[in-house]
Amino acid sequence: MLDIERDLSFKPVVNDAPRVLTPQDIEKYNELGFMQPFDIFDPHEISEIRSYLNGLMADMGEAGAYGVNCYQARLSGLWDICTNARILDHLEDLIGPNILCWASAILSKAPGDARAVPWHQDASFWSLSPARTVTVWLAIDDADEANSAMRFIPGTHAQGALKVRAAQGESVFHIETDGAEALGAPFTNALKAGQMSMHADMLVHGSLPNHSDRRRCGLTLRYCSPEVRITDAAWAKGVEAILCRGEDTSGQWRTHPRPDNNDITKTTSPHVVGNN
Repeated sequence: MLDIERDLSFKPVVNDAPRVLTPQDIEKYNELGFMQPFDIFDPHEISEIRSYLNGLMADMGEAGAYGVNCYQARLSGLWDICTNARILDHLEDLIGPNILCWASAILSKAPGDARAVPWHQDASFWSLSPARTVTVWLAIDDADEANSAMRFIPGTHAQGALKVRAAQGESVFHIETDGAEALGAPFTNALKAGQMSMHADMLVHGSLPNHSDRRRCGLTLRYCSPEVRITDAAWAKGVEAILCRGEDTSGQWRTHPRPDNNDITKTTSPHVVGNN
């Protein structure tokens, strides 16, 4: 798995008979690199999920806002969210019948958080090829322009790997996409709690500081087909994937059954993947 040249190009989704999405949804995804909003959890359900995630963050202490990374195969509660049929039904129309979840992260911006997440392309940080991961961003709180909802630059998913530079100002990353201001007008990914968006892994995205008096919390879930390869053996050691649906005909992935544990203080994260 070493020294495999990564393919970071975008391959348009071809699906003549989607089950949940519409042909117009898929056309939009191919053109813009994202789709939203989709209603997934009702107010009662998302309230229960919020309470659960709040508990995980509280148990992590000061690191909780960005520290609950890649526990999807170590905590049964996160496993159950990742494998929720309503989420998977939407993904199947993009990915196909065989679906892995290989990463997850709680991303919680407190009121007054001065740090920005600079413009970036996720797949540029990952040792995966080809670039075919679809990221679900599940709104745990209402997210809008005021409290620093994630922003996309439409169409940038199809431009390949873009140049980077040192990040400017207070930032959670040390690098950012160079010249992002010339790539097009940003789209604010406004979502109500319980809704989700889906975006391609090479789409340029980020978020501004949260100058509001409201928290902005989301749960990111990373999904791909088993045909995506891990290109670095050392990186692979920190990936604990879930086979959410179908089968892994490639035999390349190390997948994990539903864990018995749901106490984050009794385990650790195997791997840390970026923030949004």
